[in-house]
Amino acid sequence: MTQFANYSKPEQTNLDAILKSTTYKIAHEDPELLNSSAMRGVRMLLEITKPDLHLQTAGIESTIIVFGGARIIDRETATQRLKEAEQHLSKDPGSSSLKRQVIHHQQLVELSRFYDSAREFARLASQHGQGNKEKDHGCSSHVIVTGGGPGIMEAANRGAFEAGCRSIGLNISLPFEQHPNPYITPDLCFNFNYFSLRKFHFVMRSIGAILFPGGFGTLDELFELLTLRQVGTKGSMPIVLFGKDFWKRLVDFEYLAETGLISGDDLKLIHFSDTPEEAWDYIRSHTASTRQ
Repeated sequence: MTQFANYSKPEQTNLDAILKSTTYKIAHEDPELLNSSAMRGVRMLLEITKPDLHLQTAGIESTIIVFGGARIIDRETATQRLKEAEQHLSKDPGSSSLKRQVIHHQQLVELSRFYDSAREFARLASQHGQGNKEKDHGCSSHVIVTGGGPGIMEAANRGAFEAGCRSIGLNISLPFEQHPNPYITPDLCFNFNYFSLRKFHFVMRSIGAILFPGGFGTLDELFELLTLRQVGTKGSMPIVLFGKDFWKRLVDFEYLAETGLISGDDLKLIHFSDTPEEAWDYIRSHTASTRQ
């Protein structure tokens, strides 16, 4: 109880209730208000503004987006898991579920090459954009930005980390647990509630994008980027699809052009690559005006 004057007990009780009331809280210090449906627009504005302010302060001039499957893991881990699956199967060779697990882990070992490639690509791009911090007055270009999770995202952040460079992670709150991978620069890791605003920040400073094999999320981001390029929103930003055989089998872009649903020129929006070095050379050559 806070005693301000010689109030009677009923008056003092009422005053204490006033001071504890939600309505008496300063608006921006009222979590119940900020999390209400009525304040959705305010929360969206905050998700636009907060990352932008931090990225400006950090001197991030431009970014390269790296998308790809969250389930793709490094070769060492994939090999170890395959070995364990094979050991389980050897104890029960008739189990159909264990046979499927072995096949699944064999595929993960094969896919692990994309983890290695994403890691190497990020190293090359990061060293280029952050190679001379004194000359660049603390500013960085070609900074790797990922969704901040596991798989290809982890590989890309890891490549930058191992090169002694910064990288960005844009995480998202999901019904199932997802935490940032350990390779993101701490003050460049953000957590979003709204997918649309996360997408906004992926694209906002981007000057290039590379997409490795992945699932629905990767495909969603791919077609959004292609649409932005098609309508001219992202100018001449290069888009690289890494793993030509995978992408050619997954999406028949030529068929879309043959049917007239996209123009033949739209096929030029896509560049296929199979090595980190070639992918990086392509993106670097198409962003030469941004940084050399």
